[in-house]
Amino acid sequence: MTDSKLTVGLLTEVFFDDHGGDRLTGRLEEARSAGAELVVLPELPLDSWVPASRTAEDGDAEGPGGRRQRIQADAARRAGVAVLGGAIIRDPASGRRHNTALLFDNAGVVRSSYRKIHLPFEEHFWETAHYEPGIDPPEVIPGFPLPLGIQICSDANRTTGCQLLAARGAAVIFVPRATPAASWDRWRLVLRANAVTAAAWVVTVNRPPSGEVLPPDGPSAVIAPNGRAAVETTDPLAIVDLDAEAVLQARRDYPGYLKFFPDVYQRAWAAAAAEASGTADDHQRN
Repeated sequence: MTDSKLTVGLLTEVFFDDHGGDRLTGRLEEARSAGAELVVLPELPLDSWVPASRTAEDGDAEGPGGRRQRIQADAARRAGVAVLGGAIIRDPASGRRHNTALLFDNAGVVRSSYRKIHLPFEEHFWETAHYEPGIDPPEVIPGFPLPLGIQICSDANRTTGCQLLAARGAAVIFVPRATPAASWDRWRLVLRANAVTAAAWVVTVNRPPSGEVLPPDGPSAVIAPNGRAAVETTDPLAIVDLDAEAVLQARRDYPGYLKFFPDVYQRAWAAAAAEASGTADDHQRN
């Protein structure tokens, strides 16, 4: 991985009104022409921001291989560039809905997926009314110049996912978001902390203001493994080179070289889960 480099495009745009995918394809072609090997889209890029409402509509979600997924796959193939997108996907067996990130390669083939775990429930973000938490841990994605991992928006506020991805070798962690500009200072702090403690690149792309109910949004950003902001922008498209040497240097330096102790934390999490279960049982009895 020493000399590896990945050129990423941050595409701060949504495409819920792009029914044929032509506009998405054109923007991906623009990013590829600027050097991008992989383009990151915001959270749920082919949906309007449906969690602004407490009411879930059937058409907001789709089964595996649904319309939104086909549009993104076709756009990636036509543009010849890998794409991190997503959709609300309904499990055909259980009917459960999940906010799902999808990584397409430059042939339009899904290489990996990840279901958002940590879901807000507050004004403009009534997410638990629309989909359920994922139950599968994040996986490291091989086959690219740098090993990749995915978190979605609020997942970054529970740093376990980023820590797990780093421990398993991820050098880049993508965090598509939908957050208001007023909260950007806190998000910057959280994302920098994730980058430093994981000793990994953190790449986050936010939804833009688009006439939706969602408040005007904050920047997209790339945070280097040492915690410094390499890019912080509201421009529709930014191109950034991510190099492996920055990851290796951060892991040689403090705090990156600190050893992981998964067995210690596994015991602690098991104890915390047992205590939480006991507390819940006590509340039910009372």
